[in-house]
Amino acid sequence: MAIIEYEDQIQEIVDKLDHSEFIYDFLSVYDIPRATITKLRKGINNLATEIGAVYLKNKLYFREGIGNLMQDFADLQERVDEIGSKPRYLLVTDYQHLLAKDTKTNETLNIKFDKLPQYFDFFLAWNGIEKVDFDKENPADVRAAERFAKLYDVVVNDNPDATRKGLNLFLIRILFCLFAEDTNIFKHDLFTNRVKQMTADDGSDFNQFIGGLFGVLDFEKSQRPANTPDWLNEFPYVDGDLFKDQHEPLHFSAKSRKLIIEAGERLKWNQVNPDILGSMIQAVASEDSRSHLGMHYTSVPNIMKVIKPLFLDGLREDFEVAKGNEDKLQRLYDRIGKIKFMDPACGSGNFLIITYKELRQLEIDILIELNNIGVSTMYVPSVTLNQFYGIEIDDFACDVTRLSLWIAEHQMNVKLHEQVRDAVRPTLPLQHAGAIVNDNALLVNWNKVMPTSPTSESYLFGNPPYLGSSMQSKKQKSEVTEVLSHVISKYKNLDYIACWFVLAANYSKNSKTQFAFVSTNSICQGEQVAPLWNVILRDFDIKFAYQSFPWENSAKNNAGVVVVIIGLVNHSIKTKKILIDSENLMREVDSISPYLVEGEAIIVERTSKPINNLPEMVKGSQPSDGGNLILTNEEIDDLKKIPLKNGIIRKYVGSKEFINGTYRYCLWMDKSSYLVNRQFKQVEMRVKNVERFRLSRSTQITKNAAKIPWAFMQRGAYATAYGEIKDDSKITIIVPRVSSQNRLYIPIGIVSSDVIVADSAMAIYNSSVWIVGLLMSRMHMVWASNVGGKLKSDYRYSAGLVYNTFPVPKITLRRKKEIEELTYQILDLREERGLSLAELYGAPLADKHPKDMDSNLKEIHFALDELVDREYGTGHFENDSQRLKLLLSMYKEEVRTFEE
Repeated sequence: MAIIEYEDQIQEIVDKLDHSEFIYDFLSVYDIPRATITKLRKGINNLATEIGAVYLKNKLYFREGIGNLMQDFADLQERVDEIGSKPRYLLVTDYQHLLAKDTKTNETLNIKFDKLPQYFDFFLAWNGIEKVDFDKENPADVRAAERFAKLYDVVVNDNPDATRKGLNLFLIRILFCLFAEDTNIFKHDLFTNRVKQMTADDGSDFNQFIGGLFGVLDFEKSQRPANTPDWLNEFPYVDGDLFKDQHEPLHFSAKSRKLIIEAGERLKWNQVNPDILGSMIQAVASEDSRSHLGMHYTSVPNIMKVIKPLFLDGLREDFEVAKGNEDKLQRLYDRIGKIKFMDPACGSGNFLIITYKELRQLEIDILIELNNIGVSTMYVPSVTLNQFYGIEIDDFACDVTRLSLWIAEHQMNVKLHEQVRDAVRPTLPLQHAGAIVNDNALLVNWNKVMPTSPTSESYLFGNPPYLGSSMQSKKQKSEVTEVLSHVISKYKNLDYIACWFVLAANYSKNSKTQFAFVSTNSICQGEQVAPLWNVILRDFDIKFAYQSFPWENSAKNNAGVVVVIIGLVNHSIKTKKILIDSENLMREVDSISPYLVEGEAIIVERTSKPINNLPEMVKGSQPSDGGNLILTNEEIDDLKKIPLKNGIIRKYVGSKEFINGTYRYCLWMDKSSYLVNRQFKQVEMRVKNVERFRLSRSTQITKNAAKIPWAFMQRGAYATAYGEIKDDSKITIIVPRVSSQNRLYIPIGIVSSDVIVADSAMAIYNSSVWIVGLLMSRMHMVWASNVGGKLKSDYRYSAGLVYNTFPVPKITLRRKKEIEELTYQILDLREERGLSLAELYGAPLADKHPKDMDSNLKEIHFALDELVDREYGTGHFENDSQRLKLLLSMYKEEVRTFEE
């Protein structure tokens, strides 16, 4: 049940004139069986003996108050102490006040009876939910968002012709008024009480009321018309541009008025977190996000991962150094009031809000320290909202950001007054944020949004949209072209977020500005590394980086993606470099590679030939045949009845077949074998169909292949036209081009010489067994997963980027024999098990929980890993980052040697 459903049902019970059935109605709101409540009404399972009392074993002991409520409760407590088995709750009410106790947690409730709906969560243990857990997952922010969603729907439905801007502005203003009356910005309950007193129950005059109220809040009292009613002059001057625009007339009903009053009476607005509330309010206004209320905000710990190493840790370190020194403290105080911050994809402002609160807390801490060392000065604000900037394409999100910043400002003003003697900073009139601009961040000039200079200190940060190239709309692709085409030649396969990195680099190039963004790890793997980072690292160093980790929010059922966080600083600024691993362990390093391991900026470039002295790897054979050269089992049975010559029916195996232990068949011919077999109409018909298919294609290379319709368009086997291997000591190695990320190893193996490898896999013909072992090793897996990157979340393998560039040390003949021996053990064990590679290496199951790798197979693989590791140096690596660091260093030398 949604939070507001609990509240609404209990409100109906509270509002009844007759409370004789109260306790039964109240229990029915929770997961107490209906039959149990019916029996309780009849007295069948009521263990209480006194009049007006209800005792449901283990659940509740209830009494109606008959005199002094406190004494009645004390009497009930004494009665329960005599009982061997205690009920979970004690409850006494005279229907004016209510007292309750949770006997397990010893928490108590002492409230006015009409406030009971707000405290429904106190009794959630009846539903098997402990209040402490409920509060974690359903804070005041979620409750406010649910109320807001209900109000939003009613107002929107009542005003089908209203503008989106008018509706959104009304709702933002209502939220501010509700927050203001609960936090002493306005007098307590001023707004809600005036709605109840000054408007009709049916809502018919509510628009007139709200128009009058909103119309005066942008004016100081001295500037308001002389005939302004006294009740309006009770409201203070607000400013901040929140009430500058004229209210758009709207229609209101009894229902919308009632919902506004309920939002004021039932919600604890002083407990909301503006960083969370803003995101949920934005989700309310988005139909596709409505079902995920509470899932569209970034948790504070994750935001801190961005802003702490970018600037906050440095400011805090400077504060520690400045302690006890008035001059240093004052310089830091002045400095934090001049720094500028911008989120160029700010959404509802999460990053800006947390940054503002952290800066205000540092301001407070400096003042406390000044007081501690005996410095008494008049409080002068340092950090202000006009230091904070944002760009956001959604207009409502911009309004929400401004509102959330004002809420955060008030909360920090209260905190300042609580922690620093005589320091008072009024919330009203509202302060102006630097600029929260409603625009497309990829098309607007960032320097016009937040002007900067070579000497000013500023920071860019945020969590821009990721979107791989295949997921981008036509409009987004045109934006990518607009931003990247003039700086990156091979930009079309880059993620959408690459635009933010390039624009941030351009903005920061000639200044002290530093920036950090959350991104999917795809920009630090595979083909995206070279085009993007060759440009970025011309002028910038990676200041800090979080290696891949799941980016999740604080709501239950959160949906996370695997991300990295990368902070960049101009070459001219010398600073320590921090690398943070997936376990959140930090270490200082000399430099950070774009693959996010310790080391210099080495970038692996695709190459057409192996630079490691390994035999050539080629893509498997591609038919481009319209399905005419590939055979089903039924077609095979028909063709076997024909006396075909030259063995033109071959097994056909691609990645899927190899991993799953299956195979298909194909017709494999050169010109001479075709001429021999064309007499058979089944063959001739298929060849003619291939010709027609290829001629119908749009690409010229496929049209040209119509001249040889009997053959696969691209044939991976180069030893002969059939791919036979002349040397019996040589083998054909097959490497799947795509493999599940759930596996520790890409399943790699051997196929017989007469098998045709499909183009969904890579092949090495006339190879040696020790090379299979090398490619199976952890060392090679590290290279493949980082340099090759991922297709969605699966390993993506290619010859040009992975195999041809893989650094291989000089391996002695003896060591090759040892690798070969362990490789045969792996191949033999696979054969003995009689299972598919998918099953042996961990097949992703339907419920998305991967099956683990065969334990015996894993043991031999680990032995092979250890053996191969020894060939690369020490023989012991603490983690894969160390392996990758070594491999990149070797690659650099390998390239230099190859080019020479």
